[in-house]
Amino acid sequence: MNPLASAIAWSTALFFAILACIEVGYRIGDRSCKRHPELSHEGLGAIEAAVFALLGLLLGFSFAGATSHLAARRQLIVQEANAIGTAYLRLDLLPAAEQPEMRGMFRQYLDARLRMYEELPDWASADQQLALAKQLQQEIWSRALTASRGDQTHDTARLLIPALNEMFDVTTARTVALHTRLPSLIFSLLVAVALVSGLLAGFGMAKRRRRAWLHMLLFAIAISVTIYALLDMEDPRVGLIQLHSADNALLNLRDSIR
Repeated sequence: MNPLASAIAWSTALFFAILACIEVGYRIGDRSCKRHPELSHEGLGAIEAAVFALLGLLLGFSFAGATSHLAARRQLIVQEANAIGTAYLRLDLLPAAEQPEMRGMFRQYLDARLRMYEELPDWASADQQLALAKQLQQEIWSRALTASRGDQTHDTARLLIPALNEMFDVTTARTVALHTRLPSLIFSLLVAVALVSGLLAGFGMAKRRRRAWLHMLLFAIAISVTIYALLDMEDPRVGLIQLHSADNALLNLRDSIR
C-alpha cells in the first residue's frame, strides 16, 4: 500500500477506534456507577495517571525518533552532494582526454540517484535506478583506477580515489536510512496504550450524566493526527512532509555538471 494511504488509513482507523473505546469505557463506567455509586471510581486516579503518562512518553519518544530519522536523511543528502561535488572537482587531476567522458558519467550517476528517490514509493522502479547507479559506480571506479596507474605524481590515487570511495559509501548510508522505521513493536504498543487510554477516559467520563462529545472528539483527533504525523515523517517522499529543500543540493550540483 502507498505509504501516504497507509498513514491516512491508520490514523483514520485509530480515530474511530479511540471513539469506540471511549464509548465502551463510558458504558462500563455508567453501569459501575449505577451498581456501586460510592466505589465505582475509587482508587483509579493513580492507574489513569500512569497510563496517560505512558501514552505521553510513547508519543514523545516515537515523535523524537521520527524527527531524528528525518534529520539524518536530510543530512545524508547534503553529505552525498558534498561528496559528489568534491569528487567531481578532483576530476581535473585526470588526463584532459579522459575528463569529458568521466564528467558525463558523473551526470548520469547523479540522474540515476535522483530518479531513484523520485520513483518512490514504486520500489521496483527505484531498484532499477539503484542498480543503474551501482553499475555507473563500477565504471567510474574502474576508469579512475586505470588513470591512477599512469599518473606519475600519484595525485589521482591520493586525492580522487578517496573522494570516490566516500561518494559511494554515502549511498549505502542513505539506503539504510531509507529503510529505517519505527519498530513495529513500539508502534503496536503505542496504538494499544492509546486505545486503553480511551477506555479509561470513557470510564472516568461516566461520572457525568452526559457524554462530553467535544472532549471525546478532541482527544481522538489529537492522538490520530499525531500518529499520522509520525508515520508521515517515516516516509518523507510521498506525504505532507518532504525533503525538497535538501534534494535541491543534488539538483543544483547536477545542473552545474557540464
